[in-house]
Amino acid sequence: MKVKIELDSQCDEIEIVIRTPELSDQVEDIQRALSQLTKPPLVFYKGTSKFFLNVAEILFFETEGSKIFAHSRDNAYEVRLKLYELEDYLPGYFSRVAKSTIVNVKSIYSLDRSFSGTSTIRFYKTHKQVHVSRHYYQLLKETLRELR
Repeated sequence: MKVKIELDSQCDEIEIVIRTPELSDQVEDIQRALSQLTKPPLVFYKGTSKFFLNVAEILFFETEGSKIFAHSRDNAYEVRLKLYELEDYLPGYFSRVAKSTIVNVKSIYSLDRSFSGTSTIRFYKTHKQVHVSRHYYQLLKETLRELR
């Protein structure tokens, strides 16, 4: 891969062009990483306060009624986006594990599978845990394999 920077005083904004013989996973990863850089920061709410946290600190997002909450190790914050909007917004190390839950795969400590087919995710240094639906279990295992 070659990286080239051209300076042009006539440009109004930064333009990035990717030239490639074919669309590969590597190119898609580059495109995803670049799009993450241009997104505005995610805003978290608790009471009347706004918080600007690093999304890497969030363990999981979960719906509770009509609201979406982001859970860190010690707190829960409201997020004013829909879960499907969060899926598009979040970096690739977040993965849907249930209809109402998205987890930070990098924060998973253990994945416990029971005889009934349900699975439980436990996180580092916290008592919080979430359940994985059977439908999303294989997707989660693939994401874990890619990131580990």
